[in-house]
Parts: sequence; C-alpha cells; structure tokens
Amino acid sequence: MEKEAYLEMVREVAEEYFRSGTYYCSEAVVETINDCLGKPYDDDVVRLASGFPIGMGKAQCLCGAVSGGQIGLGMVYGRKRGEPMDPEMFEISKGLHDYIKEEYRSCCCRVITRKWQGDDFKSEGRRQHCIAITGNVAVWVVNELIERGKIDPKTAPKIEPRIEVES
Repeated sequence: MEKEAYLEMVREVAEEYFRSGTYYCSEAVVETINDCLGKPYDDDVVRLASGFPIGMGKAQCLCGAVSGGQIGLGMVYGRKRGEPMDPEMFEISKGLHDYIKEEYRSCCCRVITRKWQGDDFKSEGRRQHCIAITGNVAVWVVNELIERGKIDPKTAPKIEPRIEVES
C-alpha cells in the first residue's frame, strides 16, 4: 500500500475508535499504533492509556491524544531495565509535542478545547474536534515511524477498527 493511503487508513481507524465510543482519544491512538506495528503488545496494552482521556482523567491538562501518541512512541523506542535510552526517543517525543503546539497552540486539553469550555462532549463540535486531533496524532506518529524505517506501509498490516457491538 502507498504511504498516503496507509496514513489515511490510520486516520480513519483511530477516528472511528473514538467516534464509535469504543475508546477515548489516548486509547484510540494506542490501539491504532499497536495494530500498525503488527500487535507487538497484547490488546490489553490499551489499558495503559485509559487514565489519559480529557487531559488526564478529565483534569483537562495534557491532551489525551498526545499522551496516547507518546505511549505509542514508547512501544518502538522505549527501553527495558538496564538499557540505555535511545536518543531518538527524546527527539521524536519532542517532535510530537512541537507538532501539537504548532498545530493547536498548546498541548493542554483545556486550551485546545477552550471554545467548548465546560462542554464535556455535549456538543457535536467538541466531539468532532477531539476526534480529529486523535486522527492527527495517530497519523503524525505513524508517519514518523514510516520516515524512520520502523513501519513499511507496503508490508505493514492492513488495519481496521475492531468495534464491539452491544447485543
């Protein structure tokens, strides 16, 4: 698959996880990146991201999508006990931070969503805004992993959202 088509698939999957209610922002990003990497981590890895939505448990601090993106980067560049830190971890992690600051003027959920202050997803505008940020973060991370040779879109798994349907 060509890079642009792969990145569009990544966006659609991450956004659909959030849109469907299957996951919030941070969880959707983690699940999507784990899938793109060929699932090196069990599906339960998404649980690591469950405290980050809406700026860390609704504190509206660090954007949950950004937190999920950082977890996704750790899946590739993170270290194990006793290993030296991969210098790319800090470089790419800062890159995600800088991208969000440039794109949204802040990494703070409260600032990024100030137009809907106190809304708590009651409006479709707020919901769509956060869904889009989720897709943007997933695409940014996966694009970086492609550019750095960690994912090859020609051989990477085709992904699609696994949505749980209530019966």
